[in-house]
Amino acid sequence: MAQCVQSVQEFIQDSFVPMVAVLCSEDAERVTRKNNLSFPELLRPFCRLTSEGHLRDPNNQVVVVKGLRISVTGINTRPPKTTDLHKLLSQVVSVCQPPEGSPANVITAGDYDLNISDRMVKASVPWYSDWKETLTQLSSSKHYTATTPWFETYRENFLQSMPASEHEFLNHYLACMLVVSSREAVPTEQFLKLSQEQHRIQHSGEYTHPKWFIPNTLKYYVLLHDISDGDEQSVESVYEVIKQRYGTQGCYLLKINSRSDATSANEQMPDPWSQYLNKTSIHNPELDEESAVNNAVDNIGTEEDGFDPAARDGLSETHPLQLDQPTDAGYPGNKPIQSVNSAEMTGPQKQASVTPHTTATPRGTCLTLNDHDRIRQFIQEFTFRGLLPHIEKNIRQLNDQLVSRKGLSRSLFSATKKLFGGGKVPEKTIAELKNTAGLLYPSEAPELQIRKMADLCFLVQHYELAYNCYHTAKKDFLSDQAMLYAAGALEMAAVSAFLQSGAPRPYPAHYMDTAIQTYRDVCKNMLLAERCCLLSAEILKSQAKYSDAATLLIKMTSEKRHALRCYCQALQVYKGKGWSLAEDHINFTIGRQSFTLRQPENAVAAFRHIFINDSTQSAVQQAAFLREYLYVYKSMTQLSGESPLPQLPLPCLHSSQTRVFFGHERRLAEGEKQAATHVSLEQEFDRDLSHLWRELEERLVALANRGVVPITFQPSQCCLNSQTDNLRNPLAVMEEPIIVEVVFRNPLKVPLALSALSLLWKFTLKDFSGPHGGTILETISNEKEAASSKENTALNDIIDTQVIPEFTMSPEETKVARLKLLPHKTGELHVLGVVYNLGTGDVGNSEGSLASDLMCVHGQQNLEIQGPRLNMTKEEKTSIRYGPDRRLDPIVTPPMPLLEVFFINFPTGLLCGEIRKAWVEFVNVSAVPLTGLRVASTHPEFFTFGSATSDLTPVTPTAAEHCSAYKTVATPPSVAAVTLVSPAAFGVTSGDRAAVADIPLTGGVLGPGEALQIPLWLRGPDREGVHEINFLFYYESTEKRTKLSHRVLRHTVFICASRSLSVRATACRSNTLHSREREEKNGDMLVFVDVENIHTSEAGVREFHIVQVSSSSRHWRLHKCINPVGDKDSKLASRERGKLCFRVLRCRTEEATSGEAEKYTFSDLNLGSEQIVSSTTPCADFFFRRSLPSEPRRGGVASGSASQMRRPGLTPQSGTDDAVMSIVRKCSEVELDIIVLWKAYVVEDNKQLILEGQLHVALQTIGKEACSLSQKEETQEMVLLKFKPDVPPPVSKPSLEQLSHLIKTCLHYPETYDHPFPQKSLCMVPVTLTLSNCSLAQVDVIIDLRHKTTSPESLEVHGSFTWLGQTQYKLQLQAQEVYRLSLKACFFQAGVYNLGTPRVFAKLAQTSAMCETSQQSAMPALIIINSI
Repeated sequence: MAQCVQSVQEFIQDSFVPMVAVLCSEDAERVTRKNNLSFPELLRPFCRLTSEGHLRDPNNQVVVVKGLRISVTGINTRPPKTTDLHKLLSQVVSVCQPPEGSPANVITAGDYDLNISDRMVKASVPWYSDWKETLTQLSSSKHYTATTPWFETYRENFLQSMPASEHEFLNHYLACMLVVSSREAVPTEQFLKLSQEQHRIQHSGEYTHPKWFIPNTLKYYVLLHDISDGDEQSVESVYEVIKQRYGTQGCYLLKINSRSDATSANEQMPDPWSQYLNKTSIHNPELDEESAVNNAVDNIGTEEDGFDPAARDGLSETHPLQLDQPTDAGYPGNKPIQSVNSAEMTGPQKQASVTPHTTATPRGTCLTLNDHDRIRQFIQEFTFRGLLPHIEKNIRQLNDQLVSRKGLSRSLFSATKKLFGGGKVPEKTIAELKNTAGLLYPSEAPELQIRKMADLCFLVQHYELAYNCYHTAKKDFLSDQAMLYAAGALEMAAVSAFLQSGAPRPYPAHYMDTAIQTYRDVCKNMLLAERCCLLSAEILKSQAKYSDAATLLIKMTSEKRHALRCYCQALQVYKGKGWSLAEDHINFTIGRQSFTLRQPENAVAAFRHIFINDSTQSAVQQAAFLREYLYVYKSMTQLSGESPLPQLPLPCLHSSQTRVFFGHERRLAEGEKQAATHVSLEQEFDRDLSHLWRELEERLVALANRGVVPITFQPSQCCLNSQTDNLRNPLAVMEEPIIVEVVFRNPLKVPLALSALSLLWKFTLKDFSGPHGGTILETISNEKEAASSKENTALNDIIDTQVIPEFTMSPEETKVARLKLLPHKTGELHVLGVVYNLGTGDVGNSEGSLASDLMCVHGQQNLEIQGPRLNMTKEEKTSIRYGPDRRLDPIVTPPMPLLEVFFINFPTGLLCGEIRKAWVEFVNVSAVPLTGLRVASTHPEFFTFGSATSDLTPVTPTAAEHCSAYKTVATPPSVAAVTLVSPAAFGVTSGDRAAVADIPLTGGVLGPGEALQIPLWLRGPDREGVHEINFLFYYESTEKRTKLSHRVLRHTVFICASRSLSVRATACRSNTLHSREREEKNGDMLVFVDVENIHTSEAGVREFHIVQVSSSSRHWRLHKCINPVGDKDSKLASRERGKLCFRVLRCRTEEATSGEAEKYTFSDLNLGSEQIVSSTTPCADFFFRRSLPSEPRRGGVASGSASQMRRPGLTPQSGTDDAVMSIVRKCSEVELDIIVLWKAYVVEDNKQLILEGQLHVALQTIGKEACSLSQKEETQEMVLLKFKPDVPPPVSKPSLEQLSHLIKTCLHYPETYDHPFPQKSLCMVPVTLTLSNCSLAQVDVIIDLRHKTTSPESLEVHGSFTWLGQTQYKLQLQAQEVYRLSLKACFFQAGVYNLGTPRVFAKLAQTSAMCETSQQSAMPALIIINSI
C-alpha cells in the first residue's frame, strides 16, 4: 500500500487549496518568458507560505493558518473532458514505472518477496490487508519502506486535477491576479482592460468555465518590472499612481530579472522549478516528463506479466484504478473551445500545462536569489494582505446573510447547538431516496451559501466551523433530496471532523461510506466517489485500519477486479513451488474472473496454464476445467471475429516426434503375389540399416554415372524422423501424397474429441523446368480457409488437404494421426501445423452430441521442430547452436515414374544351397515411362535373373511349377562333358562380384501402366539360420530431371536356411605319369570328395541323392570318377556320408590360349541318367555370384572376379621377393571349384516333393581340405588404441611347406622282377626317376641317392638295397619341364623293396641366397624281387 511522505493532515490540506487565476498582458508575459517560464510557472515554487497567517471568524475568534499553499494558474475557458483526465493520469503513472531491467519494488513478507510494481498487481492494495502486522512494522520502521510511487503520483494528480463542480466551491477561483508590465505606455489602462476581460469571463454568461467562488472576485493588480530594462524612478512613480487607484492592499510592484549576462556566466543558480515543471521518474531522474512518459508507454508492451503477449490484461492497457464507468455526470456540457490565455489552463489540464521545456533549457536564468526572495515576499503579501482578508470578509458576509435569511441567532455556533441539541429527525436510506442527482440550486440559495461558507472555512483551516456548516448543509440537502449536494456535504463533514485539532469527535467513517455509495449508485459520478474513497482510505490508514481501508478501495473500484489482482499476486507465491493443485485453482479462478471482467484473452491464457502442465487434479475436476476453458475460448473467438486462429493447449503435440512419409502406401499381398516391403510408417528406424541402404544406392548411382557418385547426390529418404538427416529439403513428387504423422498426447484423465483435423501449410509455386533452379510464381496458404472452416476448391486444385472427421483420445493416451496432402503443382511446401476442433469426449447420446458441438472450439497448434545441435567448428562447440530441420519443408518436383514390384512363389525357407525358381513382376503405376532398371543387394549370391542367353521357358509361374530349375540333358554316366564359358555372359565384368544386376526391359523402357514378369532363381544361403536379405531396385525417368534424377524401391526378405549336405574336398598329386603327359605337363590330380548328410530334421527330407559333380576352373577340369566299379549308390540318408574320388586333368593348352583367357571350363560328371548343364543358368550364375569363403582365396576366383583369374607371369629379370613368393605359391595352388548338385526327396501333406540344389567347394591348395560350409567368424578381440602408425610388415617369405612343392617326382619300374640269385649274386634293375618342374621359373635340382633307410622296422619290411652308378646329380629344369633320369638299383637277395629312397632338393635358380629345400617324396614305390 502506498505510504504518503506527508502526514495525512498535510496531504488533505494540499489537496484542497485556494485557487487564484492569472491574466497577463503580452508585455508582462514577454518579461517572464526571458526565464523560459510563464507567470503562473514563475510563482509555483513559492506558493507555499513559510509563516503563519491569521484571520478572525464570525465570533471574532483568531484562526491560525499554518503551511497554507495557494494554487496560481492561468485561465482556461475550455470545459474539461474525462479523456483528458484519464490521459493525464495514465501518463503520470507511466512516468513512475521503473525502467526495464531496474530493480522492482519488492516487499518482503515472511519467506516471500512480492513484486508489487508489476503491471498485473500494481493495484493489489486489498491483498495486503491480511498482512497487517508486516505492514505496520514496515510503516513504522526507519529502515524499511513498502511504497508504490506510481500510486502516490496518481493520487496527488487525481486530487489536484478534479474539475470544478456546481455542488461545491473548493475548486472555484477566489481571486484573480492582473499582471501588467512596467514598460506599458499607460499601465493603468492595461489593468482596466484585464479587469474588464475577467469580468466578462465571469459574468457575461458566455463561458461555463472556469468557475468562480463568489461574484465579487478579488482582483489583485501586479505591476511587473524588468530590472534589466526599466527605469527604477519611473516605475516607482507609476506604482504610486496604481496604489492611489487600487489601494496598498490591492496592488504590488514585483521586480525581477536583476541578473545580468556577465554574472550569469560565472554564477550557478538553483532551479526550484524542476520539481514542479519537470516531473521526473523517481527511478530515472534524468528524464524529463515528456521523454519519461514516452519511455513508459514504450515499455508497456515489453513487460513480462506471466501471460501470453496476445492475451494482455485490459489492466495493462489502462490505469489499474481506472473506473468501471468513466462517464462523469458532473461534467458540464461541452461548448466550443475558447481559450483566453492558451499558455494557462485549469481543471484537468492544469498539471499538464507545462511549457514544453527540455532538460537542456535552463529556467530562471535572469533571476537572482534576491529575485527569488522578492517573488516569495510577493506571495506572502498577496496572501496576508489580500487573499486572507478577502476570505475573512466573505465568511462574515455569508454568516450575516444566513442569519438574516433563516432568522437564526446572531451566531451560527449557537444555532447549530440548538439544532443538534433536540431530537433528531430519522434519515431515509439511500435506497429510499429518489435520484435527484441532477437537481440544481440557484446561486443565491441559502443551502449553497452555507456550503460556500463551509468551503471557505475549510480552505483557511477553520475545520470546526467548516464541520458545523457542512453538517447543517447536509441536513438541508437531504431534506430536498439533493443527493449530489448531500454527498458532498457528508464527504467534507467527515474530513473536517478528522482534521479538527484535539479530535473533539471520532472520525465519522459512515459519513464517507454514505457519500461514496451516493456518488456511485445514485449520482453515477465515479470521479467524486473515487476522490471520497482515496481520502477516506488515507484517514483509515493513519488510524491503522488497514483492513477497512482495503475493503473501501475494493468496494470503490471493483471487487472482481481487485480479486483478480489478489489471485495474480498469490500466483507469485505458489508458482514453481510444486503446489500444482493450488496453482491450478488460482489459474482457474484468474481465468473465470478475467472472463467476468470481459478479458477473454487473459482468461484463455490463464486456463492454458492449467493444461500445458501435467495436472494432478481428479478426472471430475479436470472435466470441469476443460468445459470452462472451452466455453471461455468459444466466447473469445466469437468476439474476435476473423482473427488468426489462436493456439490450443490440448492435446499435447510432440513436434520432435513428427514423421513425414513421401509416396503412396504400398499394396498388400494379392494371393501368391508378395509386394515389395519398401518403406512404411509401421517400420522402426534403424540407423545401421539406413546406412546400408545409402551404400547400396551410392553403388547404383555410381554405376549409372560411369563409376562416380555426383556431388549433388542426395540419398532417397521416403520417411523422415528425428534421427534422419533433415538438413536439406526433402524431395516429393507431384501427384503423390505426403503423409505427416503427428503424435498427440492427452495429459488429462478425461477423454478428448478432435474433429476436422487437418494440416496448415504454405506453398510457393515454382516452375522447375526453367533455368536457375525454377521460377517463383506465387505463394498461397490455407490458413485463412482453415480459420473460417470453409472449403476452397481453388486451393484443392493446388494441394488437396485431407481432413480427418473424428479423432478421439482416451484419458492419458498417446496417439498418432496421419494427415495427408496431395500436391498437384510443383513448388516449395511448408507444413506449418495442425488445425482442428477441440471438444470433450464424454458424449453418450444425441443430446450430449449437440451439447458437445456447442462446446467445441476451433484452433491450431504449430509444428515447430528444433534441428540438431551443431558441433563441427570451434565456434559451434563453444556455443549452443542448432541446425535446421527441414523435414516439413519438402520440394515438390515434376512427375516421376513409380515402380511397384511383386514376388510370385517366393519362399520363406530354403535348404542350404537349395535352388528355387520364383517370378518377379514389375509394374509401372505412374503416367511416366521408366528406364535403367537395376537391382543391388546385400546378398548378390542369393539370387539371379539369369544370363542374357538363358532359356526363359516356361514363361509363366504356373507352367514352371513342377519343372526343374536346371537345364538338363539325358546322358548316361561317362567321361565328363566340357564347356567353355565367359564370366561376362553372367554379368561378371568388374573387380567386384555381380552386386548390381541389370533387369532386362523390352526396348529398355517400361511404359505407363505396363507390367513385366521375369524369372528369378534363388539359392539358399550356405549357413543355416535366419538371413535378412535386402534388395534395392533403381530406375530413372526417360526425361532427365534437375531435382530428382532417379528413384529407388526397397525390399527386405527373411529366409530361414536349414542344413542340407556338408561337402569336403581334398586335391592330391597323382603318383603316376601317363603317356599323354608329354603333351600335357603336370597333367593330372586326384580329388577326393567327402559328402555328409547333416540335415537334422527327422520329418520332411528323407534322403539326399548326389546326382552330379561338376567343376569350374580356368586350368583344371574333372575327367572321370574312379570309384570302384559298381559303386554307383549316391544316396545318403540322415547322418550318412560317402566319399567320391575323381581324376582331374589340366585343361588343354588350346583351351586356355589368348582369346579364351577369360573363360572358365565347366566339366560335368553325372552319376545318374541326366546331365545338368552346369555352364548355364542358374548353376553357372550362382557359381559366379558365390560369396567369399572365410579364408581369402589366393590366386583363384575371388568374388567371381575375372580380373583376378589371370595367372601372373614371371619374367627372367624378375627377382624380387614378391615374385618369388608368387612363383612358389603357384606351385601348390589348385584353383579348382567343385560343384556338387543334389536332389532331396521331401514329404509334405502326404505328397512327395523333389528339391534340388548345389554346393560349392573351392580347392585352393594341394593337400589342404576345403569345405562347403564357411567357418564361423571368431569373436573379434579388443584392440588397443594406437597413436603411432604400425611399422609395415616385412615381405613374407615362402614357407618350407610351399618350397617343398617345386618338383614333383615319380619312379617308373617293373612291379616284379625275377632273378637267378644262385647263378648271379647281384640283381640290377633299371629304374626311371621322372622330375616335373611345377613352377613357372627355372629350378636348380639336386638328387641324392645315398640316402638309406636306417629304421629297423623299414629294414624288416622292405629289406636293403643300393643304387649303382652316380649317386648325386645336379640339374636345372626349365619352367614346367619334365626330366627323366635313368638309374640302376642293385639287390642282393629276393624280397620286397621300397625304391622311394632318392632325396630331391630344389630351389629357384634366380635366388642365390636361398638354400635347396627337400621336396615331398612320393608314395612308397614297392618292387618284388623273385629268385628263380
